[in-house]
Amino acid sequence: MNISNKIIYYVATGIFTLVMLFSAGMYFFNHEYVKAAFTSLGYPTYLIYPYATAKLVGFFAIWNPKFYLIKEWAYSAFFFAVTLAFFAHIMVGDGEQMAAVIAWLSLVVSYVFSKRIKTE
Repeated sequence: MNISNKIIYYVATGIFTLVMLFSAGMYFFNHEYVKAAFTSLGYPTYLIYPYATAKLVGFFAIWNPKFYLIKEWAYSAFFFAVTLAFFAHIMVGDGEQMAAVIAWLSLVVSYVFSKRIKTE
């Protein structure tokens, strides 16, 4: 088993988790700020808590090796969420797209290396 593949996987997954946990934490603990951000992006604010909860469930799926199919769905959902977040920030010109870039890159690396360590 190639240990460097595991290291890359865990580092990338850790970075992705930190970025997204910060995001989910903001949704729960800084609701007014997130509400203003959602409004400026044109999103309905009633999605804030369900979206944060879905992120937490997605982390459980990504970090749990037993739920292969759910893990695939979680990666897919995060891929679209982060991609859409990037473009939403670009469209409104708020300069907040860098977190989405970091999340997207770490998510893709995590996904690729999860496949590599699964086949080893």
